[in-house]
Amino acid sequence: MPCTPCAPWTPETMGKLVAIILLGAGLALVGERFLTFRERMNAYREVESVESQNCHLIEGIENGSEDIDILPSGLAFISSGLKYPGMPDLAPDKPGRIFLMDLNEQNPRVQELNISNGFDKASFNPHGMSTFIDKDQTVYLYVVNHPHMDSTVEIFKFEEQQRSLVYLKTIKHELLKSVNDIVVLGPEQFYATRDHYFTNFFLVLLELFMDLRWTQVLFYSPTEVKVVDRGFSSANGITISLDKKYIYVADVSDKNIHVMKIHDNWDLTQLKVIQLDTLVDNLTVDPDTGDILAGCHPNAIKLLMYNTEDPPGSEALRIQNALSEKPMISTIYANNGSVLQGSSVASVYRGKLLIGTVFHKALYCEL
Repeated sequence: MPCTPCAPWTPETMGKLVAIILLGAGLALVGERFLTFRERMNAYREVESVESQNCHLIEGIENGSEDIDILPSGLAFISSGLKYPGMPDLAPDKPGRIFLMDLNEQNPRVQELNISNGFDKASFNPHGMSTFIDKDQTVYLYVVNHPHMDSTVEIFKFEEQQRSLVYLKTIKHELLKSVNDIVVLGPEQFYATRDHYFTNFFLVLLELFMDLRWTQVLFYSPTEVKVVDRGFSSANGITISLDKKYIYVADVSDKNIHVMKIHDNWDLTQLKVIQLDTLVDNLTVDPDTGDILAGCHPNAIKLLMYNTEDPPGSEALRIQNALSEKPMISTIYANNGSVLQGSSVASVYRGKLLIGTVFHKALYCEL
């Protein structure tokens, strides 16, 4: 008996089959991206403690110490109160502040710096910072600010005797979006990192999830603003070598540090990438050795999905001989969150170590 011929494929049947195939491919892609994202965020890592007996929390800092910049004189500027989309905020109604700490004192304490009139203190939302000392020894503090979730760079003059900041100028530019950190090169001249391409929070999440690698390093001066490097997953902390020849840039979600040579026209050429197993936030340079110090997030999922019962840990690294074939990497501090949560920066001065956090406290150690 002959077989009954199969019914022909109708356009409707073909359409359903294509839809099922596309749905399956889409779900597979989402699943793969989800697993990759969790791996990039170190979702399964638990930090092992590396702590010193000579450390204590700094009294007076309760709502973050996201960036720290120490002058050659030992005066440390500390930014506090950052409000950043997706990050914990323990004081949503308080504006940001800048603290000062004199590391020459036997028992250093922090003091909030008064900011002069003419500046909108109520919307102050400080992020990265950098200092510049002029030929006449005047100190200028440049602060990345996110008023109303925008991005600007504020310039202040530091009055040491009065322990105050005099507001001078606000810098805005269409390329200076989602600015994370800066390193000042001269008067109104700096490199800046852009940690996200998009400014909409949901598009930022998509950008992170898909790992689009559209973030950049920018050069700013009054006469020229340009992109000098691109292709980062999320460009974050930035600093300069002691000899002013190299720039170090942290790519936080790629867990590495880019070493780049500075050219006469301020363009950058990448020399190498130092790969780590932790998410690198802000970078500083040891003024005595030239070593890179990095404030890091051992498990960023705990930072993004904050739980007081299982808080994000802290980690600070020292990278020696960054330009060599095999830099030496050591852990100078690590804690599971029981003491310090969400470390973002580490900075040293004459055997004294400060570790700051995105939203939590700050730590002082004697090495």
